[in-house]
Amino acid sequence: MKLVPLGDRVVIKQLIAEETTKSGIVLPGQTKEKPQQAEVVAVGPGGVVDGKEITMQVKAGDKVIYSKYAGTEVKIEEEEFIIVKQSDILAVIE
Repeated sequence: MKLVPLGDRVVIKQLIAEETTKSGIVLPGQTKEKPQQAEVVAVGPGGVVDGKEITMQVKAGDKVIYSKYAGTEVKIEEEEFIIVKQSDILAVIE
């Protein structure tokens, strides 16, 4: 199944947070708050949204930081994705 966003929507997959202690022990991401970093999986076409021309500024494969409580979480074929508006993406990590 392929997830195709509409309008100015972007499908992202949250990056897994792992933290390593000074002694090299890896702490799993579930023990901490989820990071706000994700990888872009799919991007909508943009177009006219609410009377304004929207051009998409992100592309598939970009690593981004998004708003904390943004988007809608969906689970497709045992994978979890978040669908957000492009305006909920705060920055691209280069």
